[in-house]
Amino acid sequence: MKISDLKVFPVRQFVFVKIVTDEGLYGIGEASLSGRSMAVVEALRHIKPLLIGQDATRIEHVWQDIFRGTFWRGGPVLQSALAGIDIALWDLQGKALGVPVYRLLGGATREKVLLYRHVGGATPESLVENAKRLLSEGWKVLRISPIDAVNGSRFSPKEAVRKGIEHFKALRDAIGEGPEVIFEVHTRLTPTRAIELCNAIEEYHPFFVEDPIRSENPASFALLRNHTCVPLATGEQLTSKWAFRELIERELVDYLRIDICHCGGITEGKKIAAMGEVHYQELALHYTASPVSTAAMLHLNLSVPNCAVQEYAPPSDWMNEVIPNSLKTEEGYLLRPEVPGLGIDLDEDKALAYPYTPLEPPHWRREDGSVQDW
Repeated sequence: MKISDLKVFPVRQFVFVKIVTDEGLYGIGEASLSGRSMAVVEALRHIKPLLIGQDATRIEHVWQDIFRGTFWRGGPVLQSALAGIDIALWDLQGKALGVPVYRLLGGATREKVLLYRHVGGATPESLVENAKRLLSEGWKVLRISPIDAVNGSRFSPKEAVRKGIEHFKALRDAIGEGPEVIFEVHTRLTPTRAIELCNAIEEYHPFFVEDPIRSENPASFALLRNHTCVPLATGEQLTSKWAFRELIERELVDYLRIDICHCGGITEGKKIAAMGEVHYQELALHYTASPVSTAAMLHLNLSVPNCAVQEYAPPSDWMNEVIPNSLKTEEGYLLRPEVPGLGIDLDEDKALAYPYTPLEPPHWRREDGSVQDW
């Protein structure tokens, strides 16, 4: 079964990949990289000639050839491109053999995967209102992100920490200790500010604090780890098992926020999960907000023993038109599918009806006009 074509579909802020074989079978993958999607599209066009004629069943070999077959390797753009190819090949393999992808990864270790939902709210009152609505719908894990700009695009770390503590306290007072709550910082704080925040919200028992600081410096995580007891999570900015290695081996985090659309796909995600298993770390996978990434994460989570929770948001109507899927949720869980492959497809005509839309992520500033991480 030889690869005969690689099709790339930039759809608004998403990048979808379709790999076609000489037998007429195809697989769907995702290579989205928010704000830099067109760089990934160009990388895929560059890689395409390397794929044509290759055996589509040799997934690991194709992965190694794309990653290691050139002097330059890794980084978010190239790893996102590789992820789209890898996910599509797993989908293709499952369809060719008539089995779900998790069966190819070792079989199901669980019946369903716990999900968490995002809760917005500019004020404590609106945060509580939105959280209660989601809990009434059956969702069991909430994620809040009150570490935000306090004046348009201006960011004050002191005010952000104060606001975060205020919001979390109000939420716990309103919903009690039962529901799990993830506190997302989005890498916006320095280690010392993150220590201040983590210690202040410890009494509210976060499921974990997500991305309290930037993820590329393990030494900074060691500083944070030594001064707080709350569970820590990071990883969505990391693009390979080597980038995760020190965080895992030094046990500096508790939950691995792998984004398999940025780190090389299911193949690399499974390896990072195995590394984390050795150190009793669990997966809390980050997603890119489409049914393709959701399905790919689901199949990986179904196949590993150390899955804690998966990020999720119901896809919009237009997205379900572009990516028909068989994903089903029930009482806060994503259910195990039985259809071949990932359980998703791509409508090419619909994809072309929603072309790429330029988007530049926000550029924040401190009060003195200097650059602030978004």
